[in-house]
Amino acid sequence: MKYQGSCHCGRVAFEVEGRIDGALACNCSICSRKGSLLWFVPRASLVLQTPEDAASTYTFNQHLIKHRFCPVCGMHPYGEGTDPQGRAMAAINLRCVEGIDLAAIPVQHFDGRSA
Repeated sequence: MKYQGSCHCGRVAFEVEGRIDGALACNCSICSRKGSLLWFVPRASLVLQTPEDAASTYTFNQHLIKHRFCPVCGMHPYGEGTDPQGRAMAAINLRCVEGIDLAAIPVQHFDGRSA
């Protein structure tokens, strides 16, 4: 299925294709503050509808994940990184995806604070 998503003001918009079979809620220092529900897809499944430079990037700790956010409204619609096998991945914030029922998506909790 294809989904549309964006930040609050629309400056950062995307389309993502895949099957949402679950979300991850992480308790690390950044995820717990953002309150995001993450859906991981291959990076190729994420197609930006706005220029890549419309989003700003924040990295911290080991600088392995690019936390992408809108510099206008501050929303964090997605992140980019690699999985343990070295494949490019995107972490989609499901709270920024249109037309889905978040209550129907099973959420796995991840202890990123201890990782």
